[in-house]
Amino acid sequence: MTLGPLMIDVQGLRLEPEEAERLRHPAAGGVILFSRNFADREQLAALVAAIRAVRSPPLLVAVDQEGGRVQRFRTGFTALPPLRWFGHQYDQDPDQARHLAFDCGWIMARELAEVGIDLSFAPCVDLDWGVSEVIGDRAFHREPEAVAALALAYMQGMRKAGLSAVAKHFPGHGAVVADSHRELPEDRRSYTEIAEDLEPYRRLIDHGLAGIMVAHVRYPRVDPRIASLSPRWLTQELRGRLGFAGAIFSDDLSMAGAAVAGPVPERVRQALDAGADMALVCNDPAGAAAALDALGALHNPPGHARLVAMRAHAPGGPGVALAEDPQWQRATATLATALGRPPLELRG
Repeated sequence: MTLGPLMIDVQGLRLEPEEAERLRHPAAGGVILFSRNFADREQLAALVAAIRAVRSPPLLVAVDQEGGRVQRFRTGFTALPPLRWFGHQYDQDPDQARHLAFDCGWIMARELAEVGIDLSFAPCVDLDWGVSEVIGDRAFHREPEAVAALALAYMQGMRKAGLSAVAKHFPGHGAVVADSHRELPEDRRSYTEIAEDLEPYRRLIDHGLAGIMVAHVRYPRVDPRIASLSPRWLTQELRGRLGFAGAIFSDDLSMAGAAVAGPVPERVRQALDAGADMALVCNDPAGAAAALDALGALHNPPGHARLVAMRAHAPGGPGVALAEDPQWQRATATLATALGRPPLELRG
């Protein structure tokens, strides 16, 4: 059985039998976890193991673990700063800021890999235009060069710990006021004006970026379709002009910003037809079930290969327990010192 193109969620701290049955559907390819799925590290590891045992090859398991206000797992995990903090550091000392971003990406990925998580949808590379509350301090900086430099260091830290980065929200969510969770944002800039927002993606792609998540934003002067459902953005721009060869993920298609495309199964179909490798449907069990039924069994070998490449891999030989890992101890101490707070201690 191959990995299907749909990523869905589960409701609680353990995998229920009916959820396991749903995940055996050939169109399922991954599970995204939320704060409601987390009590502690031991419980989380057991839940991830149960999800991975449902089928072979195992489903991808993902989370949004950016840091700041978007960090789903907290107790027993390092409290990560919002990405804007690295931008402030960059304005004072660019080299030190890049080292801290590398450490933060490594810490985040190292802690997730130990409990079996395959990928975190991070980093956010939207430019901080100062108008989007939903992005806000999730953005590194206003300047594309600073964003590219910090995001590249963050990605390289993740890669060293065995996780692939997924940059978001392509082609850019930072210049719109509306929150795509609640309504459809429109960015009325021309393609030339949007070019700044694309620069961080260009830099990361040149350095082997593995994944990109696409925004539910309409850019009417470029394409009347929203970016997440647009062949113009996904196929012509991302695959063609930017030469991206990695996995393309839609943002959550249950969000209000995607409602313009109709019912959830139609949103999923349009995202995949536009060029996405995996469509996300979260917090909508009925919509996810309908999408699975509508998709049936799909055969997309290139997309499957790109998704398989997103699986976490431990670099080197047998893993060292997190609390005993000197690199984790050093990195968390360095980050804690820079933040002016005590480092995390793991006991037991």
